[in-house]
Amino acid sequence: MKRRLRLIASALGVALVGIQFFPAPRNLGTRDGPEDVAARYAVPTEVRTLLVAACYDCHSGRTNYPVYANFQPIGWWLAHHVNEGRSHLDFSRFGTYGPKQAARKLDAIANEVDEGDMPLRSYTWMHPPARLTADQRARIVGWAQTLHDRLDSP
Repeated sequence: MKRRLRLIASALGVALVGIQFFPAPRNLGTRDGPEDVAARYAVPTEVRTLLVAACYDCHSGRTNYPVYANFQPIGWWLAHHVNEGRSHLDFSRFGTYGPKQAARKLDAIANEVDEGDMPLRSYTWMHPPARLTADQRARIVGWAQTLHDRLDSP
């Protein structure tokens, strides 16, 4: 029995070391390009700061990775998470959205932030600057609603 457990533990150890040779792809593109939301639309400085702190790691062209992202399978999970987040909203490409699509994205931002669904708890747990106060949430929601109304009006 002990021999079998040692064999299983050894196999798991070898597998864990082996997967380190297959790093996850990184999101290391541009964050502040010409299609960034702040380059295209008026974003108050405070709101921009909040978006960068709480949203941009998963919803922009560039992610600041923590040290533990270098270890697999955590790196794979983070890469999947970032890719999924960018598929829903990418602030770095916001300027490529048409007015109706941008208005829908802004509506979603306002709803998700207002309801406390974004940023995700799993993100804020490891990133304290992303923990938004009620006032900070209100500022993001107010900005998103104002820009939404401007884009959605005929």
